[in-house]
Amino acid sequence: MDHLAALRAAGAQPVDIPSLFVGEPDRLDRLSLTVAGLHADLSRLALPLPILDQLLAAATAADLPGWRARLFAGEIVNPSEGRAATHMAERGQGRADHVATAAASATAVAACAEALRSAGVRDVIHIGIGGSALGPALLIDALGRDGDGPNIHVVANIDGEALARAMAACDPHRTRLVIVSKTFTTAETMTNAQSALDWLAAHGVADPRAGCIAITARPDRARAWGAGTVLDFATSVGGRYSLWSAVGLPLALRCGPATLAALRAGAAAMDAHFRDAPLASNLPVLAALADVWAAHAQGQQTRAVFAYDERLRLLPSYLQQLEMESNGKRVSRDGDPLPGASAAITWGGTGTDAQHAVFQLLHQGTAIGPIEFIGVKQPGHGLPATHHRQLLANMLAQGAALLKGRSFDAALALSGGDPALARAKTFPGNRPSATLLLDRLDAETLGALIAFYEHRTFAAAVLLGLNPFDQWGVELGKEMANALIAGEDLGFDPSTARLVALAGL
Repeated sequence: MDHLAALRAAGAQPVDIPSLFVGEPDRLDRLSLTVAGLHADLSRLALPLPILDQLLAAATAADLPGWRARLFAGEIVNPSEGRAATHMAERGQGRADHVATAAASATAVAACAEALRSAGVRDVIHIGIGGSALGPALLIDALGRDGDGPNIHVVANIDGEALARAMAACDPHRTRLVIVSKTFTTAETMTNAQSALDWLAAHGVADPRAGCIAITARPDRARAWGAGTVLDFATSVGGRYSLWSAVGLPLALRCGPATLAALRAGAAAMDAHFRDAPLASNLPVLAALADVWAAHAQGQQTRAVFAYDERLRLLPSYLQQLEMESNGKRVSRDGDPLPGASAAITWGGTGTDAQHAVFQLLHQGTAIGPIEFIGVKQPGHGLPATHHRQLLANMLAQGAALLKGRSFDAALALSGGDPALARAKTFPGNRPSATLLLDRLDAETLGALIAFYEHRTFAAAVLLGLNPFDQWGVELGKEMANALIAGEDLGFDPSTARLVALAGL
């Protein structure tokens, strides 16, 4: 049964957001929630309350409560791979045996971190790709400035420039390598690891592999490879959900194991809210319903995220993988073609930088999609208060301006009666946005924020009938790249064949 058919038909009708505040006196109360240090205001989205009620009914018809229960119970929610999704066990939620295994791993991670923090290690080169790099990079950038542990250099790109820059900043005799690969066969990661080992050996470091820390779901391979320390995590923890596991070691190294524990505790608070709150007052669910309404029903195929805090500058990149790898699918979990769009294209930047670049399109361009602002009440620096006041004022003003716009008559009065200039200065307004305002940015609130996005992605997937825990679309390009490296002729198109020759492969 297509639970969203009626909503797709309704999505063709334009929505005047300002009029919703007039006609829906309870709108602000129904679409504003505060959970685990996060205040979310979804009221300026183009989501009428009667449509929200239809979406809630569709979520029930799609068995969101049942899928949520299966997720927390550690049952199979990834049918294409026959797996549970147990990342919540890393923060103490889920089936008892999964939680116990994760707790033992957390103890090992804490012990490893304490040992390295007391061993005089100055730098750590963390080598991974995808979720094995995006998550740790976000954590270090957001929380690591004031840490007293080793400097962390996250390397993902197979482009040797990335690794060369990291190595140039390090003393090989005071550097340790952390190698993260779920299968311990990831081509980019293992190539970078070998080059880093060669660099250590060239500088006289004896037995470099013995000093390596391997983080993997295949500890047997890591031990056979020769890693001196092996930390494992479950195969049912997906890469883009793995920062809660041993993959979060860089945060424990830089800031101490207690910080990683606080990150998990903040996420657990959001887990409890997602598990226990009714759908109509459940923050991840409400955000997911709004996402599905905009992308699937209204055909708005982009969602922009702007972090008005420098410490969250990597969040849009992190969300790109979380959301687009999870829900960028064209068939349902049963293999049936979707009757409409799935995930929107996630993109974004950092305020106020982005205001002087992409906001021109957001205010006056022809592409329309929801815009998400993220701010923090308390600054993370000790500079004069004017910095933070300007930052938050700009964030709040952008959302208000997107909604209000400027009429042609108002623009004409500002343009000396010149109609052409007035048209250029006219803003249509009625552009949808949402705002997340954090009390502060510390390990707990960051954990809650990331968990909010995880659950939001899962809830949207259930409503659309998707499996958010596989990523088969990543594989085809890898297969063809391996064939190119091996010199195999796959019958490439004429353009690719010529480019292969020009590139010298």
